[in-house]
Amino acid sequence: MPSAPHSSRVRKSKIANDAPGLFFRSFLERPKEVGSIIPSSRFLERRVTRCARLDKARVVVELGPGTGGTTQALLRAMRPDAKLLSIEINPRLAERVSHRITDPRLIVHCGSATDLADALAAYGLSAPDAVISGIPFSTMPRPVARGILRAIRDNLAPTGCFVPYQVRDKVAVLAREVFAPPSRVELEVRNVPPMRVYRFEAGSSPSRSPRLR
Repeated sequence: MPSAPHSSRVRKSKIANDAPGLFFRSFLERPKEVGSIIPSSRFLERRVTRCARLDKARVVVELGPGTGGTTQALLRAMRPDAKLLSIEINPRLAERVSHRITDPRLIVHCGSATDLADALAAYGLSAPDAVISGIPFSTMPRPVARGILRAIRDNLAPTGCFVPYQVRDKVAVLAREVFAPPSRVELEVRNVPPMRVYRFEAGSSPSRSPRLR
């Protein structure tokens, strides 16, 4: 009979090797909480990190890390002294990210994005310079989506930004009640499915919506 430490190593190894399967099962079980059936491509990850200007951020929040692929891309783009708070509502996915990534800059929080203020306070984090979101605003109930957007607006640093990447444009429609029009809208076709990447500025004044680039 294997010892407890060996069993733990086996369990961690199984979690590490089953990321695609776990992502797909999570999508089937909770399709309204998972934005796609497969993880993001490296092209989308690069576009998101550039759009969020993570090289200048000290505190970053990620909503919906999934199995952690995008989380790792964010960490690679961040400063050595920065902190990343990844908020995941699915306990299995939160556990997956915690086991997969050991970077000391990462904090994985299992909970709802609507409780952003409480999560920041729980870990002693200041207002985020960037909030990045892969959660699907197009499939969630409108009151929940509005609550998340308000939580983001209310907690962003004065010069911070909100960068959602989405299949549909529902987030832009919902964000009209909370944010000024996005300062950037980009399309990444080298992803399955193709994704729109938005950048909303904290405290920006209304302006004409940009063209899709």
